[in-house]
Amino acid sequence: MNFSSAPIGVFDSGVGGISVLKELHFLMPNENYIYMGDTKNAPYGSKSNSEVYELSSQCVSELIEMGVKAVVIACNTATSIAANDLRKKYSIPIIGIEPAVKPAAISHPGGNILVMATPVTLRNEKYLNLMKTYEHEANIIPLPCPGLVEIIEKGKGHDGELKDYLDRLFEPYREREISVIVLGCTHYPHIKKHIKNAFCSTVKVIDGGMGTARETRRQLIEHEILNSPENKGEIQFISTLKSEKELKIMKDFFEKND
Repeated sequence: MNFSSAPIGVFDSGVGGISVLKELHFLMPNENYIYMGDTKNAPYGSKSNSEVYELSSQCVSELIEMGVKAVVIACNTATSIAANDLRKKYSIPIIGIEPAVKPAAISHPGGNILVMATPVTLRNEKYLNLMKTYEHEANIIPLPCPGLVEIIEKGKGHDGELKDYLDRLFEPYREREISVIVLGCTHYPHIKKHIKNAFCSTVKVIDGGMGTARETRRQLIEHEILNSPENKGEIQFISTLKSEKELKIMKDFFEKND
């Protein structure tokens, strides 16, 4: 098989990374993808750094055994903890994601920027360095969201629980003039409309998914392993729980129009 037609591996602790998969597929519909949701061990955001690294390493190892030509870590927590070491370990391109603090700060100088993320992401050195780099451009406000990933993973039928959670989360910030909300977890784009409705329908909400997709394409071009544009790409979904229910949830999230 021509290595250029090999799939791109994409992994996350659950359905969150499907928001990145959608951006990848939009930008490169001719590529083949294997999406691995580590639903057996979700969520990563409440685990120790060593646990997140071991789980991420296992996912990457399994994807490489399946013959992928590149891996996209579609998880902010896993990227911040494991990406650099995994790049040293493997020769194929490994692309991560990070909160879109840079574009938010540059496009809203002096503004208040709310960064929603898991507690692990917000206390990680990679995020702290990112915040320090742009703290003179704007007022960056970290907003830890413990338990939000678990609500999103439940899928349909939990809008009431989600609304109550977001109302409590945003209450301390309603009197502040927030310029933009940065979604620092790949699960959160799945509920972008809920976030806008809960905070303010006119607030700008951004995430790093498309930036990751563009970087993936750039690296595939650099390594000369882009798939032929004539090919129609296919997507394979894998759940580490080996559950048909989880696979259906993944496909539903991919087909959902945000």
